[in-house]
Amino acid sequence: MPGERRVSDRRPFLIVAATLVLAGCAAPLPERQKPNAGLPGQYPFRYEETAAAATAKPAADLDWREFFGDERTRRLITLALLNNRDLRVAVLSIEQARALVQVRRADEWPTVNAGVSALRQPRTSTTPSLYTAGVQVTAWEVDLFDRVGSLGQVALAQFLASEEARKAVQISLVANVASAALALQADAELLAVTRQTLATREDSMKLVRLRVDNGVASELDLRQAESLLEAAKVALAQQERQLAQDGNALSLLLGQPVPADLPDAVPLDQTPMVADLPAGLPSDLLERRPDLRQAARALQAAEANVSAARAAFFPRITLTGSLGTASTELSGLFKAGTFAWSFAPQLLAPIFDAGRNRGNLASAQAARDIALAQYERAIQGAFREVADALAGRATYGEQLRAQKAQTTAEEVRFKLADLRYRNGVASYLDLLDAQRALFAARQAVVQTQLAQAQNLVTVYKVLGGGWSDTVR
Repeated sequence: MPGERRVSDRRPFLIVAATLVLAGCAAPLPERQKPNAGLPGQYPFRYEETAAAATAKPAADLDWREFFGDERTRRLITLALLNNRDLRVAVLSIEQARALVQVRRADEWPTVNAGVSALRQPRTSTTPSLYTAGVQVTAWEVDLFDRVGSLGQVALAQFLASEEARKAVQISLVANVASAALALQADAELLAVTRQTLATREDSMKLVRLRVDNGVASELDLRQAESLLEAAKVALAQQERQLAQDGNALSLLLGQPVPADLPDAVPLDQTPMVADLPAGLPSDLLERRPDLRQAARALQAAEANVSAARAAFFPRITLTGSLGTASTELSGLFKAGTFAWSFAPQLLAPIFDAGRNRGNLASAQAARDIALAQYERAIQGAFREVADALAGRATYGEQLRAQKAQTTAEEVRFKLADLRYRNGVASYLDLLDAQRALFAARQAVVQTQLAQAQNLVTVYKVLGGGWSDTVR
């Protein structure tokens, strides 16, 4: 309107000039805090890289199809990547974060709307009615102090963190599926050992019963044989239950029942996996592991939020304007000579807000410190995971060798005890003890093989392996 033109002739320039002066007096933002996780230069324990590991591809660059050599595991991982609900949630979280970035970027630009308004006054009023139509910009903030831009940086960092979170979820999923498949194979092998032991004890029970009937053995031998037989049945029931439960756990990871047409499982001692992976330096984890990159992005978001909270202490400039037609009569709204425009800048400087801005800044700074501590903790946790996995890789081989040697010795001992008992030279107690020791040794071999295989999967996971852009 004409009156609005005269009012807005010089004031916008004065407002902008005053704001620029205030901007020059603004205190600088604090420097970005750097994490101090206190990582050593090398991993502890007596671990030495093999010649093959020194020249091998890093785990983070090794596709999971290359690391896992058997077709059964590859197919299970593929099914999990297609159907797992946790991974689906992570993917949808990325879409949500991407949309929020778009919203924040839109805040940096004025929103233009088409509008029609009417203001009717009573006929007795001295102010005439007013009808307007045109395009309007309402309260667009001029981001001189980077408040809106900082909020956009928060959204962008959160989006990038969600992408890293998706990678971390996939890496964990790949490792969990492989470990669950190995556990299922170990259950099957332990079940076979238990059934073999049960058959052996049933034969011993028949022998003892025959000796008791012929007066060669006492009822004490019979009750000991019976107890040992029932213990084997208990172990069989436990192993069958464990097999079913591990199958259910694998089904949950797959997001569907375990298919019946899977390729045959590979025995634990023949599981094809890349055993030689270079560990590198602890500092390499910051680039290799997406969970650490996710924590770093969360820290960036918290720092940008501090900048946005600090900008709230400075004046905020908003611009409101319209361009279109105006008339005191609705019938004359679009006639010639009704062109009108308005421009209404506004500067709001905080004077008293009962400590709201100061509280928001303190909250943002505390959130940043929390994110920094979480990042440092994530780094320390990653270092511990790698150190533990490398310690396992360095020791499981020797443990398995010794366990197999013990099992061989127990097998010989059992044969000798059985022979001595059949010939009446030794008591049944010697045979009973040999049977128990042999069963425990055979179980320990399978369990150690499982631990060694799962440790290889863990080494691959904690070094950042398992991510791939494609499923198949």
